[in-house]
Amino acid sequence: MADVNREDIFENMKQDVLNSKLDEVNKNKMLKNILHLQSQEINIMITGATGSGKSSTINALFDADVAKVGIGVDPETMDIQKYTLKNLILWDSPGLGDGKEADNRHAKNIINKLAECDSSGKALIDLVLVILDGSTRDLGTSYELINSVIIPNLGAYKENRILVAINQCDVAMKGQHWNHAENKPDAVLTKFLEEKVQSVRRRIREGTGVDIEPIYYSAGYKESEYEKQNPYNLSKLLYYIIQHTPKEKRLAYVHNINKQDEMWRDNDDLKDYSVEIKKSWAETVTECAAKGADIGGDIGAIFGSTGEKIGRAIGGVVGTGIGIIKSIFSGW
Repeated sequence: MADVNREDIFENMKQDVLNSKLDEVNKNKMLKNILHLQSQEINIMITGATGSGKSSTINALFDADVAKVGIGVDPETMDIQKYTLKNLILWDSPGLGDGKEADNRHAKNIINKLAECDSSGKALIDLVLVILDGSTRDLGTSYELINSVIIPNLGAYKENRILVAINQCDVAMKGQHWNHAENKPDAVLTKFLEEKVQSVRRRIREGTGVDIEPIYYSAGYKESEYEKQNPYNLSKLLYYIIQHTPKEKRLAYVHNINKQDEMWRDNDDLKDYSVEIKKSWAETVTECAAKGADIGGDIGAIFGSTGEKIGRAIGGVVGTGIGIIKSIFSGW
């Protein structure tokens, strides 16, 4: 991922609008829309049983050392840690599995946080990412967390507000079928992981009636300067998260995603996730930045100075394209 000053993204958009041939009424509409996008925050709760790899996932996705960026324990929720990364707010909640008394406290804290509303009266938590441990067959604690604690307290549109991701896929089947040279599962492990995905999906549907499509990935690790394993399917996980994020909030991730190319390189290649992520961001600009403005013709003509280079990269999905993402994922 090429180095880019992402603080300039919204400023570039504003300058493109100011320099465009739009009349003042429509310029003002678009500038207001851009300011609205710039102010949007996304709140994600991340939870999972002890040892599932929540911290390593946060660090891999957002290049954030959670030991340093945390603001400490929220006094109202005791065990839930809050991390503020510009417009991205992460709520790191312990899952179940630490004993009956601790489990009851964690469950109560999660339920209370899910019940919180923002200043507009909407649910504070936009998404819940539940991380499962792919190295174990015993997921009873995780099913208890998902089926009995999270889903019953999500309110409407449950399917769109919970994501389930199976981490540590590299050590499933005792790690015997992981191709370390290519950093991916072999055919035997791939079949096992796909079956695990379907098993998890079935157990959640049977327990709650909610149909969720889990994915599997590995957050990777770095034990020392000389011992390191890059993530696998991290791009898929980011795509999965963005697809479940309300469109007007999707640009909140742009400032925060990990800039290291190697973190995003190894994936199952069922999709070109870099292109799909760019398309998702482009959709936010085309649908939200231009909302209510009579722009006429191609939106690429408005975002000219930042738009001309990205069109080819995202297949011309929005005409000449939206260049707010021209330097992101360029190494893929």
